[in-house]
This record gives sequence, structure tokens and C-alpha cells, in this order.
Amino acid sequence: MDKCIYDENNGLWYELQGDYYIPCLTIPEEEQQPIGIWGRRHLRYIHEYRKGLYNSLLLSGKLNNYLAELDEQAENMFFRLVKELAEKEDITETLKAENQMLWVQQMNAIRETATEIVNHDLIFA
Repeated sequence: MDKCIYDENNGLWYELQGDYYIPCLTIPEEEQQPIGIWGRRHLRYIHEYRKGLYNSLLLSGKLNNYLAELDEQAENMFFRLVKELAEKEDITETLKAENQMLWVQQMNAIRETATEIVNHDLIFA
């Protein structure tokens, strides 16, 4: 028996594995883009809870591009929310100069709020 055979009917190569011929399937190559924390969080979420979407993106070769775009959207949303919430709560550089610990405490609270909003609206949606 041949180690590899080609089927002209469907255009696939098959490799002998034990007594069976298994199709040699490959996932298309995609451009690798850096994925930040938001993209990795979303990847973990869709891998665990949205398996259909994950498999569809993976097999079509669009997973990395999708995660990179989502990461950029989430990062922009996070920084915009932090800025808006800080302005709304009147947390300024003056407060930072006068009372650093209070400024850090309030900024940490704002960052947590912004993180929860981004997680709810983009990452775990």
C-alpha cells in the first residue's frame, strides 16, 4: 500500500495511518498580529463557551485577525472610559499633587469600572 495517495475526485491527498487513509488537511496560514490582554481574554472565552465561533474562525484562518481587531477596540474603549470617568469624578492632576494616595485609590476604582464595562460589552458578549 502506498504511504500517500491523491484523489482526483475531490483534490485531496491522503496519508496511510495504520489501516486507514486519513485526509491531509491544513489550516490556511494567516498574518500573525500581536494580541494583547483583551484579545487573549476573548480567545479564552470563545474557546470555552463559544466553540462554534472559535472553530469557524480558526478553520477559516481569521482567528488572529479577529482577535487583534477586538483587542484594539477594547483597548481604545478602556482608555476612553478611564478618561471620561476621571473627568466625571473630577479626578485631576491637582488632586494627584495634593493627595497621591486618594488619587491612586480613585483611579484604581475607575480602572476597575472601565475593565468591567469592557468585559461586559466586548469580551464576554
